[in-house]
Amino acid sequence: MKNRYPFPDLNSLPKDIQQRIAEVQEKTGFIPNVFLAFARRPAEWRAFFAYHDALMLKEEGSLSKGEREMIVTATSAANQCLFCVVAHGAILRIHEKKPLIADQIAVNYRKADISPRERAMLDFAMKVCLRSQDIDDADHEALYPHGFDDEDIWDIAAITAFFGLSNRMASFAGMVPNPEFYLMGRVPREKKA
Repeated sequence: MKNRYPFPDLNSLPKDIQQRIAEVQEKTGFIPNVFLAFARRPAEWRAFFAYHDALMLKEEGSLSKGEREMIVTATSAANQCLFCVVAHGAILRIHEKKPLIADQIAVNYRKADISPRERAMLDFAMKVCLRSQDIDDADHEALYPHGFDDEDIWDIAAITAFFGLSNRMASFAGMVPNPEFYLMGRVPREKKA
């Protein structure tokens, strides 16, 4: 497999994008392919990552970072997006400190080792992913007993919808997961000397 669209030369990118990519590379030890794939169109890159960060890095609301990654992993699997399942599955394993969780959620979240709260959240996310036109008040009501409020429910839907876009872009562009993602959260990370 290879990426359908060639990555731009890192040095040719606008300085703000170069800086963000350098920060990610410093933190992870590699550059996730999504950062380079979208960089071919800087205005779209900025919009994409601004919305990504607004949804995935926010501190407000009751969704944990692990729960956010569960949503991405489950819905990306439903959308058959290899890049997002592999990349966000890795992030999920790290946040949850469970090396098996991403595989369980990607294959069948209903049989995964997750809480009733997380199962209800994923039931809702999957309905948004596959049948958003069928969402009604009963779907919202089912989430309240699990500690979700209307803003959390918006977050679940927005994450699902945003990654629906991301899944389709990654799939049509042939975006390949970085090899590093496959082992992240499964084996201990090597310490820098």
